[in-house]
Amino acid sequence: MQNAKDSFYMTLRARLAIISPERTVLLRGTLRPGILVEEAEAPTALLPSDVFVLRWLGLGADMDLSSTMLAEECEILYSTCGSQAFGGLDRGRMLSTMDEEALAMLRPFHAPKSNYSVQPATTMQTQVFWDEPTFAPINIQRDRLSRSIKVMVYSYQEQGE
Repeated sequence: MQNAKDSFYMTLRARLAIISPERTVLLRGTLRPGILVEEAEAPTALLPSDVFVLRWLGLGADMDLSSTMLAEECEILYSTCGSQAFGGLDRGRMLSTMDEEALAMLRPFHAPKSNYSVQPATTMQTQVFWDEPTFAPINIQRDRLSRSIKVMVYSYQEQGE
């Protein structure tokens, strides 16, 4: 499932760079699109603000098909404190903007599956696809608004995976 997870992340990252090129994050001295995978970064007490964070949850498999289909739930977390220019009073608008960006990143609900463990990455034979997102209610913690989205990501297992 690692190839599917990597492909899902890289697809969302590329789409975010087009949809909202100003949404970036500085990680390990490199400016990147503002999306990261929690398990691939150093642990922090508080998730970064104004960035999308992918968290992988449960894994399942359907082995009754001609090819094994794997599914893993992805939670996309994001939060904002608003902008300094407005003293944080625009945090609702900023969260709504991130809601719209998240929806745009997820459409269309499929992408080619690639193997990113080799350089350059190689395109595989199947696709990664996912369900429509389920939005959780807004969470308010003092000056921070946050939300999470859950998406089931599916992929057929290919030979050698």
